[in-house]
Amino acid sequence: MTTTQALIKNFLGNSPIWYKQAIVLFLIINPILLYTVGPVITGWMLIFEFIFTLALALKCYPLQPGGLLALEAIIIGLASAETVYHEVAANLEVILLLMFMVAGIYFMKNMLLWVFTKLLLKIRSKVILSLMFSLFAAILSAFLDALTVTAVLISVGVGFYAVYHKVASGKQFHHEAHDHGDDETIHMDHHEALAQFRAFLRSLLMHGAVGTALGGVCTLVGEPQNLLIAQKAGWDFVEFFVLMAPVTMPVLIAGLATCMLLEKLKWFGYGADIPHSVRCILEDFSAEQDKKLTKSDKMALFVQILVAIFLVLALAFHLAAVGLIGLTVIILLTAFNGIVEEHQIGKAFEEALPFTALLVVFFSIVSVIHEQHLFQPIISAVLAMDTAVQPGIFFIANGLLSAISDNVFVATVYINEVVAALNEGSITREHFDLLAIAINTGTNIPSVATPNGQAAFLFLLTSALAPLIRLSYGTMVWMALPYTVVMSITGYFAVTHFL
Repeated sequence: MTTTQALIKNFLGNSPIWYKQAIVLFLIINPILLYTVGPVITGWMLIFEFIFTLALALKCYPLQPGGLLALEAIIIGLASAETVYHEVAANLEVILLLMFMVAGIYFMKNMLLWVFTKLLLKIRSKVILSLMFSLFAAILSAFLDALTVTAVLISVGVGFYAVYHKVASGKQFHHEAHDHGDDETIHMDHHEALAQFRAFLRSLLMHGAVGTALGGVCTLVGEPQNLLIAQKAGWDFVEFFVLMAPVTMPVLIAGLATCMLLEKLKWFGYGADIPHSVRCILEDFSAEQDKKLTKSDKMALFVQILVAIFLVLALAFHLAAVGLIGLTVIILLTAFNGIVEEHQIGKAFEEALPFTALLVVFFSIVSVIHEQHLFQPIISAVLAMDTAVQPGIFFIANGLLSAISDNVFVATVYINEVVAALNEGSITREHFDLLAIAINTGTNIPSVATPNGQAAFLFLLTSALAPLIRLSYGTMVWMALPYTVVMSITGYFAVTHFL
């Protein structure tokens, strides 16, 4: 292998060759465009290129290709490093949320796992179980973090799948060495039950993932863009919830009703129940695990419950910035549960820091939009329309973009432009609030259409569980379709009629 071939092989790792070629092409043509057609067209080209990296996040995590585009934009003068730093500094609270709140909830995983495990085994009706999974995911995501709640759902799914797969292969619970991705060891009489169990877990995980979106839109900690919007608007936790309620509550009801209807009608891949043989095995396993709980384990769960109550109260009464509350949660949970080694604490930050870095790249692209005034003509055209139709247009525009790219990026772009319009006196404070609500709900609700828009969906799709339960990109989009249609129509109606 030559030096050039080694460099090409290492560039963007295992991404497809055509993807690598596309990124290199972008990096070559951007400076040429800047000096031939000017910064405005080049800036728009950069936006489309960046959305390309977000839309193909499964081919390569957007941090690397998007980061290269952002670095080039600064080097060729589309934005300055000072503007990027200003954007980052202005959104420090959002960065602290991702760094500390997500990590803090990581130390509550055992308690959350315990809750979802009891739900799965105690509720016999699949309709009620699906409803409870979705509802609990919504409630937890409203106060915690959608990614962490999804991580817990994945942990439950992987745990139960591995247990059944092990038993179906003729092994005992305590048998350590087992590859639950290999079906060749499965006994013939377990194949049908395994296929049904996969369908059961697929439907349950999708209900839960949609639940994180239903709850995540309601509060300023549910999704990163919520806090970003709330920060720009000057809303606290309670005010944010109250202002969003005319849209989020009808959408929540519609989403939960859709959950029940899909299970009743068995449409779009839903409706599979857990086989009786599988339930018996999982109940035996759960009982065995409960017997192994020591007093120390039980006290750790009790501490997690107490800290969860503190978290809800601290957010509701706005005792401190959200990120600082998250840091408090980390300190309390680690101190009282004996987690005092650096490598133990470091694991908690693994989920959040890659996206935190990507968020800073978002801000770099936003800096280009800001310095080149790229969205100003579009926003001006929309604001020139009848004020009664503007919230609905913002909801649709944000929803469509969020479904193909990333809702945090879209929200960042639009809220900055609306803030600029408010500062210029183009809109009133009351109208600004309506548009901010439309932006928040627009980026959160229709984005369930694809894994590209919702980080929780992408997290589920790229998890170790997805291939085990045969959850592909196409399957996820198909199973999300009824939710997308019902929730988007309900959200649009609420934005245009209830605000």
